[in-house]
Amino acid sequence: MRIEDRIRIFQIYTQTAKVTRVEKKQEVTSTDKVEISSEARDFQAVLNAIKLTPDVREEKVDEIKKKIDSGTYNVSGRDVVEKLIREYKASRKE
Repeated sequence: MRIEDRIRIFQIYTQTAKVTRVEKKQEVTSTDKVEISSEARDFQAVLNAIKLTPDVREEKVDEIKKKIDSGTYNVSGRDVVEKLIREYKASRKE
């Protein structure tokens, strides 16, 4: 390598190594914002109502228990089969 090449390399290095002053820009202050649609609020209200609703209707269960204990709870086989078929058809539509 020749000396002239080293001098050129040194000149290029010193030119790129110079730091120029940069003005400090004002910081932009922004805040995050979340907006919830009215549909989402309605959905949340319905969801909360569902959570508060008991899974078991106690009065219905108590009524059936009393009928079973007294021996008056009778369900026809036909009613059971019809209910099973309806449930099966409903599950296939989903």
